[in-house]
Amino acid sequence: RVECSWQLKKILQAYHQIVKQRLQHSVNLESFMMELKTILEVALKNRNGLEAPLTPQYYSCLVNDIECLGWDKLSFVDTELRIIKLKMEDMSGREHLVTLKFNSKYPYEAPGCFVDFPVPFSISWTQQSSLLNIQNQVSAALESLKDFWDALDEIDQKTWVLEPEKPTRSATMRRIVIGNNVSITIDVDPKHPNMLPECYFLGADHVVTPLRERLNSNIHLWDPENRLLQNLKDILEIEFPSCSKLQKSDFSMDCGICYAYRLESAIPDQVCDDPRCGQPFHQACLYEWLRGLPSSRQSFNVIYGECPYCNKPITLKMKKT
Repeated sequence: RVECSWQLKKILQAYHQIVKQRLQHSVNLESFMMELKTILEVALKNRNGLEAPLTPQYYSCLVNDIECLGWDKLSFVDTELRIIKLKMEDMSGREHLVTLKFNSKYPYEAPGCFVDFPVPFSISWTQQSSLLNIQNQVSAALESLKDFWDALDEIDQKTWVLEPEKPTRSATMRRIVIGNNVSITIDVDPKHPNMLPECYFLGADHVVTPLRERLNSNIHLWDPENRLLQNLKDILEIEFPSCSKLQKSDFSMDCGICYAYRLESAIPDQVCDDPRCGQPFHQACLYEWLRGLPSSRQSFNVIYGECPYCNKPITLKMKKT
């Protein structure tokens, strides 16, 4: 059998059967050592780019840091103690996971730190740093984003959000229902959540045009001291449909061409402008429909044709991808 150090044993772990076979078939020790040299060259070449083996000192230091932090703060730890996930709460009681990936140079080199934040985040690290330092830095970042998450949580709880269906903490965009086949997409600045966000309306022109006009004429009423949702209500002069009183079927309709609500990740965002029709379509479905009509014409990225339902003129402006 082959007796070797634990580092060498780990390198040869995937080649155990090959080493055993070569040991049995080698005529003498010298020939086996040449065979072993060849196996090691292959094993080391395949290990190129992989993490260096962890030392006992690494484990000792990391376990000590975890004990200072508190084992109850851990949500997950892998078998090699290379990846751990810390659970943290902000002042509003929202739970956040912090994923840390360590290499063999810890604590002299910072672990990789991954958090679901809407802004870039990196940790400041010295050779004297520990997991407590990471926790403190993440806590400070959580507090700086408190108003942003408070604003979006209120929107998620009090309005019908079409997209994203399951928003992550890093998501800055919300598409909110205003009425039947009419919605507003907002993109909130995480650093200035109480300022006017970027706004885009989706729906038939006869419904969207008055909303745009109100936004432009009332923009001076935006008050950074008020909540985001209240400001949107004030400048648009509307009440958003409540998710506690209405079902999604009350305001959303399936695409009039494919008869589905969701096409891959897209929902119907094109609407017939005729007030008596108002049928919604997926952009991709309407594009294929209009392309197949002999009477349709295209100018640059705009296609002119007829609504599949009411035969009234319909215009499709292709979005840039």
